[in-house]
Amino acid sequence: MKRTTILIAEDEKEIADLIALHLQKEGYHCIKVPDGRAAVQAIQSQSIDLAILDIMMPELDGYEVTRQVRVKHNLPIIFLSAKTSDFDKITGLVMGADDYMIKPFNPMELLARVNSQLRRSLQFSQPLAVHQAPVLESGGLIISLDRHTVTLYGKAIDLTPKEFDILYLLASHSKQVFSAENIFQQVWGEAYYESGNTVMVHIRTLRRKLGEDQNKDRFIRTIWGVGYTFNE
Repeated sequence: MKRTTILIAEDEKEIADLIALHLQKEGYHCIKVPDGRAAVQAIQSQSIDLAILDIMMPELDGYEVTRQVRVKHNLPIIFLSAKTSDFDKITGLVMGADDYMIKPFNPMELLARVNSQLRRSLQFSQPLAVHQAPVLESGGLIISLDRHTVTLYGKAIDLTPKEFDILYLLASHSKQVFSAENIFQQVWGEAYYESGNTVMVHIRTLRRKLGEDQNKDRFIRTIWGVGYTFNE
């Protein structure tokens, strides 16, 4: 049986060793690297199931590692950072991270978040449920669940995993209105904790990528005071 492999990209050896200790107790195989360039090389050359990235690393920072990795890989990414502002957290999530933890952190909480992200990643790798449509089409927009791709009038739209998940959630329930809390719980798979801004920023970026700057609410419509829905 294949072991679950987790990459720990952290230039502070003590922190990397502490993370690895707790993950290995859970049976995970850990690969530790001290800088961003080595992190990219590890993900491109080995089978990595989840990456834990420090943002401030030598060679390449966590943002740049994520940008390069997201070109071909959809593995879960958790950022670690001493930056505590909401802006920094939202920037990390918009760049393509799946979660963000602030240093100093509780190793047991990090372990819980790793388990949550891996469970969710496993769900997406399972065969499609009967009620899930593998391809959704609407007004020139084509969303392929099995390929995890989106095209608009034949042109590929580059979405982060979270942006894709939000779009598919809304498009596959086109008559339903989702609150920010609903979206966060279903897409992030966690309890909602003042994360409205995170959802709002993802929706804003998603709209821009879908060309809604000129044609607002073309695909995603805001129901003020309630949430968001998909226009068929």
